Amino acid sequence: MMKYDFTSIMDRRGKDAIAIDGLGAIPGFTPDAPKPGFDPIPMWVADMNFPTAPSIQEKIKARVEHPAYGYFFTPDEYYDSIINWQTKRNGVKGLEKKHIGYENGVLGGVISALNVMCSRGDKILVHSPTYIGFTMSLENNGYVLVHSPLKRDEEGVWRMDYDDMEKKLKDNNIHVALFCSPHNPTGRVWEREELEKAMALFEKYEVQIVSDEIWSDIILNGNKFIPTQSVNEYARQNTVAMYAPSKTFNLAGLIGSYHIIYNDRLRDRVLKESSLTHYNSINVLSMHALIGAYCTEGQEWVDELCEVLSGNVNFAYDYILKNYKGISLAKPQGTYMLYLDCAEYLKEKGMTTDQLLKAGWDVGVVWQDGRPFLYPDTIRMNLALPYSRVQEAFRRLDEYVLK
Repeated sequence: MMKYDFTSIMDRRGKDAIAIDGLGAIPGFTPDAPKPGFDPIPMWVADMNFPTAPSIQEKIKARVEHPAYGYFFTPDEYYDSIINWQTKRNGVKGLEKKHIGYENGVLGGVISALNVMCSRGDKILVHSPTYIGFTMSLENNGYVLVHSPLKRDEEGVWRMDYDDMEKKLKDNNIHVALFCSPHNPTGRVWEREELEKAMALFEKYEVQIVSDEIWSDIILNGNKFIPTQSVNEYARQNTVAMYAPSKTFNLAGLIGSYHIIYNDRLRDRVLKESSLTHYNSINVLSMHALIGAYCTEGQEWVDELCEVLSGNVNFAYDYILKNYKGISLAKPQGTYMLYLDCAEYLKEKGMTTDQLLKAGWDVGVVWQDGRPFLYPDTIRMNLALPYSRVQEAFRRLDEYVLK
């Protein structure tokens, strides 16, 4: 019996949700709105369709009730909440208040870190498929992405290609890598041995690391997240790790992330870079939201969330392999996104990716074009919905789309 509500269908219409109200609003970015007679099942933008943890709402309401929202300071409770969360959830040791710094967003923090690790125009090693936010933010800031493709092994699991990584690092004189753990969009949760091999390469070529770990709380089916900075002393001293409660608790609209940096010199430089806009500052409500998220009740809520998402992923993965010939995928170990390789299906049916996407959108299966993540003939599918909506989405795919 679940303590928290992951079954109610939340009506997000008219509540500013891009997942619903934004459909058809930005051609080329947002999916089309469904045809009349079909309600949208939002399975694209990476937010969740569950009510957030009650402890968050309680904290925000308590602060809102006081009718003054002027200048404020960040209390120790904020930092203590992060330290407690990282210690209990991820086994982090030696984390102190001074190691934690606020960032308006993970991508902004990534750019601040890159700006002090290297120079505009430098080449950055990134795995592909690649999170679209990395591509857009790095290119917009004058960096050059050098992709090292992940490969699926004989069991279909996405793996790093260490030989290719080494060649790219050496041939391109690369000294910074942008890491994603767990990996978006493939859903890989890297094992310690994998991280150790990657770190050995980075140390050999004097590579510093920016590690996006925003998905680190959403781990499925008993897998284990290993913080990049915990791998060895080189990783601890040469990694900027980015975190946020936004993916875990559906708080992206409140704005608010944080970095963890153990190296004093590196941390001082990143803090200086982040401060230069005079706009990288915490919001009083997002501060209280994090405190409400990172409490004992929030931990219980996340445990139930991961159980629900594991069930959704297991159902969808098994259903696709059993019923949709020509569509392949790896089972995600973390995140709530599926990454569907539709190449064989499209070839057999004589369809294009655009046609398949549109067929889903028309009947309210609002999935996402996976090609901007730099892998052809792919669709990304968000499963952070009540199980009944996931079932309904596949019923519609059966009846109208993937026949």
